Amino acid sequence: MSPRKGASRGRKSRPAQAPSDRELTTKRRGEISELAFALAAARHGFGISKPFGDSERYDIILDPLEDGRRKPDFIAAGARPRLVRVQVKSSTQLLCGLYRVNAHRRINGRAVAYTLAEIDFFAAYVIPEDSWFIFPLPHILGATSLSLNPKRRRKRHENDLYREAWHYLSEPDSLEFA
Repeated sequence: MSPRKGASRGRKSRPAQAPSDRELTTKRRGEISELAFALAAARHGFGISKPFGDSERYDIILDPLEDGRRKPDFIAAGARPRLVRVQVKSSTQLLCGLYRVNAHRRINGRAVAYTLAEIDFFAAYVIPEDSWFIFPLPHILGATSLSLNPKRRRKRHENDLYREAWHYLSEPDSLEFA
């Protein structure tokens, strides 16, 4: 037998690739979305906290910190800044021209909308477009799913005003919470 030269004939070698967003499990995609939200929020000047475990209804706690670029009125007045509870979800697939994201949790297999006692904000990440929708919970109270407009779509959608709406998070007390 002569020694082989080069690559083996059996299996073709392929470069290592990261799994696509569709190949990830929903849990893994959710974990990645939470990390992406934490990074984006930190870039917007928020302090970030993550609850231990996954038993809470919220995924991230934000602290509106003074970072030199902005000084919220409630900090200037000497009041303690309010911590903000955020639930993070993501979407990867278009359905009828819109991204759909679940805005609920499940109890005994039933979809149950989030309440004001559980979270303050709902953040939806559209992974293929790397864009965020920030919803104050009172604005979507009772909803179990949301439709999100792709960037390239010309037709306006009711949820477009929540795209990259980070300003809502820095002014939680100016929103009406029932």
